[in-house]
Formats: sequence, C-alpha cells, structure tokens
Amino acid sequence: MIVLGLTGSVGMGKSTAAKMFAEEGIPVFDADAAVHRLYENEAAALIENAFPGTTVGGHVDRERLSARVIGDKTALAKLESIIHPLVQKARKAFLIQAKTSGAKIAVLDIPLLLEGSGDKEVDKIVVVTAPADVQKSRVFERSGMTEEKFAAILARQMPDSEKCRHADFIIDTSRGLDAARSDVRMILKKLSE
Repeated sequence: MIVLGLTGSVGMGKSTAAKMFAEEGIPVFDADAAVHRLYENEAAALIENAFPGTTVGGHVDRERLSARVIGDKTALAKLESIIHPLVQKARKAFLIQAKTSGAKIAVLDIPLLLEGSGDKEVDKIVVVTAPADVQKSRVFERSGMTEEKFAAILARQMPDSEKCRHADFIIDTSRGLDAARSDVRMILKKLSE
C-alpha cells in the first residue's frame, strides 16, 4: 500500500483536496478530525489536568484551550505531548484498517507533516498550495480568526515555498475545484502505474 502524506499551510485548501481523494475511493486519515474526536472524549481529562478550566462538560473547549496555548511555546509543547501520541495511535490503527481492507493507496492528511517527523511515515508527499493573498483571504473567512492567531499559526508552519520543495506532487487550489480534482486524479493515475 502506498501511503500519501497530504499537507499544506493554513487556508491552502488541504481539506478540500482530502475530500477529493476520499471521493475517488481513497481512505483518508484526517489528523485535525482525530484531534477534535480526542477533545470530545479520550484526551479531555488529560487536558483538563494539564490546563485546568479548559473543558466544559467533559469536553475540551477549543476557544479556552487556544487562549491558553497560543503564543506560549511551553504550553503548546505540553499540549502536543498529550495529543501527539494519541493521534499517532489513531493513525496506526487507520493504516492497519486500510491495508487490511485491501487499499492500494491511503492518504494521511497531516497539516504539520513536514514540521514534525510524519514525512518519514509516508511514501510520497502532496503539498496543497495557493498564493499568499488567496490564503489570507480564505483564513479570514473563518470565525474568530485574528491577525495574532494567523501569525501564530504561520509561525509554527514551514513556509509554503519550502513545503513545495519537499513535494512529490503539488495541487494549486487557486486554479479552481475542477483543476484541483484533475490534479488529484492525475496523482492517483501516476501512483497506480
């Protein structure tokens, strides 16, 4: 089974590209969705112990947690030490399930694939990109986004140009959905060959 690492900076259209792979019948592991599921149950008590007052009704309140860790490298490292092992466990279970079901290709949708060591777990890397002005416009359509949050997110991410240098394949989402879908199909065709 070929494991594709799908990555891209905030606002580049990575989630849209992931959906396109799924629409083509490819199993996709969404790291962000895994974190959100963990916040709803398994990780909530651990996070509350580390960051008192960040859960409500047994679930992590993402706004409260964000307020506690944004701009605080020590707090962020502490949060990551709780979450990363749980996400890695979920990712391994996903890959076992995909392989067992006979999938020829599986996608790991991991925003910080290249910033961590996730690229060592994949066979090929797909970077989703768009020009900086398109990225910023998309990001500021999100509820609660501020210049400070956007700057903090970008500070944690490898610059887009550098990500693209690591890519085996690039999907430029600024060219529209049809072009992106065509890129996804082209990638799958090349991999199946």
